Amino acid sequence: MAILAGESTAQYLIGLGSYDMTGPAADINMMGYANFEQTTAGIHFRLRARAFIVADGERGKRVAFVNLDACMASQLVTIKVLERLKSRYGDLYNEENLAISGTHTHAGPGGYLQYVLYSVTSLGFVQQSFDAIVDAIEQSVVQAHDNLKPGSIFINKGDVPDAGINRSPSAYLLNPPDERSRYPTNVDTTMTLLKFVDARTSTPIGSFNWFATHGTSMSRTNSLISGDNKGLASRLFEDHFSLNRTMTPSSSPTLAKGFGATGGEICGDGTSRGFKVRRQKFVGAFCQSNVGDVSPNVLGAFCADTGRPCDFNRSSCGGNDQLCVGRGPGYPDEVKSTRIIGERQFRVAVDLFESANEELTGKVDFRHTYVNFTSLHVDLGDGRTGRTCPAALGAGFAAGTTDGPGAFGFQQGDTEINPFWEMVRNMLKEPSKEQIECQKPKPVLLSAGEMFEPYAWAPAILPIQMLRVGKLIVLSVPGEFTTMAGRRLREAVKDALVSNGDGEFDDSTEVVIAGLSNAYSHTPPKARPLSPPDLSSHLISLVPRPFPDATPTYKTFGDTKQDVVIPPKGHFSKGDRATATFYSANPRNDLLTEGTFASVEMLEEGKGEVWVPVCDDDDISLVFGWTKKDGGGFAAIEWEIPGGVVAGVYRLRHFGAYFELLRGTQYFTGASSSFRVQ
Repeated sequence: MAILAGESTAQYLIGLGSYDMTGPAADINMMGYANFEQTTAGIHFRLRARAFIVADGERGKRVAFVNLDACMASQLVTIKVLERLKSRYGDLYNEENLAISGTHTHAGPGGYLQYVLYSVTSLGFVQQSFDAIVDAIEQSVVQAHDNLKPGSIFINKGDVPDAGINRSPSAYLLNPPDERSRYPTNVDTTMTLLKFVDARTSTPIGSFNWFATHGTSMSRTNSLISGDNKGLASRLFEDHFSLNRTMTPSSSPTLAKGFGATGGEICGDGTSRGFKVRRQKFVGAFCQSNVGDVSPNVLGAFCADTGRPCDFNRSSCGGNDQLCVGRGPGYPDEVKSTRIIGERQFRVAVDLFESANEELTGKVDFRHTYVNFTSLHVDLGDGRTGRTCPAALGAGFAAGTTDGPGAFGFQQGDTEINPFWEMVRNMLKEPSKEQIECQKPKPVLLSAGEMFEPYAWAPAILPIQMLRVGKLIVLSVPGEFTTMAGRRLREAVKDALVSNGDGEFDDSTEVVIAGLSNAYSHTPPKARPLSPPDLSSHLISLVPRPFPDATPTYKTFGDTKQDVVIPPKGHFSKGDRATATFYSANPRNDLLTEGTFASVEMLEEGKGEVWVPVCDDDDISLVFGWTKKDGGGFAAIEWEIPGGVVAGVYRLRHFGAYFELLRGTQYFTGASSSFRVQ
């Protein structure tokens, strides 16, 4: 790649956008843990695509960066997004200046990547997951483009304590001692933050930051869609700067007894959008970095049977890796752990945002290339050379990690594969002799780079990208770099920029890694005229559409199955949980994008029966769960009453859509009986 260089400029055009990308909240395997049994069944809080665009004046270059509440970016998603943007804007946004990066949450719907390896547990391609992500990226960029205005960008850095530990400490110790001695910890603790300010009003309009910790606070048995700790940090950050929930407390305790459950009611397809509490004013994104060996389960890994620490070198318990599981700071409550790790990132981000005073100035620029990673010759220095190989998964992949242990007896550190698994492997594809030699000392469990039936199992051609805004360089990489690999990459790029000799860059140059960007590969350049394949015409989907929905006789969708149970004291207190269950239909019938499946409403006194929404399913305190049952299903809505809630009369509301063979999709709503909070 050529070195980024050019003349500086005094001011930028800045635009930000955000759009709902939650996807199907029922029946779809989650991407991340590769657990067949982990399928979506509700929403912890919604997923979003958040975008910023920075342009170097009206006619100068521009860069666009999109952060996804998703496990990773997808090559096919990138291809289709670029096609849509080209139809809107011509060549203004293209593969060179648009970066799409995932937060690495393991609690989002899967089935949106085009290679077989990443769609086995999702039973192939899932159109609904794919469309939700592509739509959200497109709309977030459209919003950012439409909002472009003169602005300033400030940069700040700081440490995030206790938000990540190295989950492979024995592997980290294999790095050279002199290299390890240069760093105080075995994980990167630095958060790098950008603050975007409207130049005309001096009003902050958004912020993006990069910090490395895995999106695995929610466990491999969780079934609620969630942005995990980074998505939660974004919610807290955006609410901190933009959410206004001023309500008048209710004075009459007898009012709570006056309003029973509404029963199911027919409504329009946009009704739930009217109950959406958040109207996006401020965009705050918590982006991923070199996260490969960094876990949010900061208490460490322990054996489930004995409670003792796992074997240090093998991450197992008496030879069983299934028993070795990392513990988050809220253990055994994974939702609490998610909140704690999210809050730790949020608090640092607020401090960095409020104290940011170093303004970015200088050129906006970008570089991009595609590289075929299957057979690169690499100069290792000291006269040594090496080469890369086609993608292959080893025993360590099957062993999993302490965030999500694998199965079938594999352990970290295995150097051989037993004859039984060799036989199973060979039934799929026996690795070539060249592959076996090339991958040594790693044993080849699955030679994905040599597998092409029914279509390619893993990518070979991958994008490498650099974005520049002043002295900030964002490295968009298509994978999970480990702590030390990330340090080496950042250092190598910075050295190359500074040594270029044109004076553009110096020791103050900031280099950040945006991991899981534009595509995804398990593999860690010189430019070639390459492009990745579009496999959309070959993709296979084994996920059936939802069956027509039904309710028991004399029941309609939106009726309460179990109404709110009032505590013996006659009211709820802050910290209590109010729950109601409704007769419901499959959430896949309509994703209610930019709407909500659930809300909490407060009675506004003095105006008749006027109910005002105060929480929706994007709130951390409100959980929408869904269970399939007898041709239909049940929606369980649970509100953990926050400490800052206003005393008054409340009720829970559910929204959804059901499918009929003759009439197609119909929309419904229903509300619980009212209850008092004081």
